[in-house]
Amino acid sequence: MNDNVLIKVEGLKKHYKGGTIKALDGIDMEIRQGEVVVIIGPSGSGKSTFLRSLNLLEYPTEGHIYIDGADITNPKVNLNRHRQKMGMVFQHFNLFPHMTILGNMTLAPVKLLKMPKKEAEQMAMELLERVGLGDRAAAYPGQLSGGQKQRIAIVRALCMKPEVLLFDEPTSALDPEMVGEVLDVMKELAKDGMTMVVVTHEMGFAREVGSRVVFMADGMVVEENDPQTLFANPKSPRLQDFLAKVL
Repeated sequence: MNDNVLIKVEGLKKHYKGGTIKALDGIDMEIRQGEVVVIIGPSGSGKSTFLRSLNLLEYPTEGHIYIDGADITNPKVNLNRHRQKMGMVFQHFNLFPHMTILGNMTLAPVKLLKMPKKEAEQMAMELLERVGLGDRAAAYPGQLSGGQKQRIAIVRALCMKPEVLLFDEPTSALDPEMVGEVLDVMKELAKDGMTMVVVTHEMGFAREVGSRVVFMADGMVVEENDPQTLFANPKSPRLQDFLAKVL
């Protein structure tokens, strides 16, 4: 990890219904290159809204988000160019059912990055091998297990050569026995220095892989620290209560 700030968030707010629902209520955060920031908290705390705001899938009511120093909330900024720097992995895999795995993976690099098809296919195959799915390139999503689909979704995001990967509860739709295979891929990425922001309920992953854990509640960052300190010595009563329920 270095001191290069990839993402800077200032005063981020997201309100619904004329301000009566405050999904995000003033968030400031810096995410540095090579960091794995794990976001935990109860349901409805604003974790996913925050994550989706980072590439403007949710447009903030107030505040600024800087990617590599460019304010993506500024309408004059080329949002698509900056979005390409962020890969997103959702809870549900969002694979195209009518396309093969290889087709799913090469579509965006060929169309958006203008990569030659052959080069895209070679890169996709290398990534598939890396996650143990090289033999499934010609298969269709419907022929794969949930864990396999999610591993495909991760390497599909990597095909765009992003600077940062955003994970929105990537294991919560999976059967328990498939969770490990997806977390293993994420651990490998962390080891390779990939910058990641991960919303998850997997406390073991947060503790083992996170360089920083952020606890959110009521649309705000209540506490953040390195995993060892945060789990062993939670300061806020809200976090103490949350950890008592989930650990």
